[in-house]
Amino acid sequence: MAARDQVRASHILIKHQGSRRKASWKDPEGKVIMSTTRDAAVEQLRSIREDIVSGKANFEEVATRVSDCSSAKRGGDLGPFGRGQMQKPFEDATYGLKVGEISDIVDTDSGVHIIKRTG
Repeated sequence: MAARDQVRASHILIKHQGSRRKASWKDPEGKVIMSTTRDAAVEQLRSIREDIVSGKANFEEVATRVSDCSSAKRGGDLGPFGRGQMQKPFEDATYGLKVGEISDIVDTDSGVHIIKRTG
């Protein structure tokens, strides 16, 4: 795939009871995830997104602390990817953003995300 067809993004993932894998790097046994409803995960992300958009918080710093994805160690950076490499809702949301924009809540089988397009 040509590099021009790729995007680059960072994300913050909050897993919940309905997530396909109920464990993460910060919750290896899935205890917190199993007790987190989807609605609670969405509320948490809405609050985080508000803080980032208003300038009260930095996306990468929050991702490092909060995200349930191992990309948290890189500030949420997923690197470049092309069509067909991510779950469809995630891909569609990312390709729909301009560089620097942050998505609304995006639902996938992995959980709920906010996505920042970085390239």
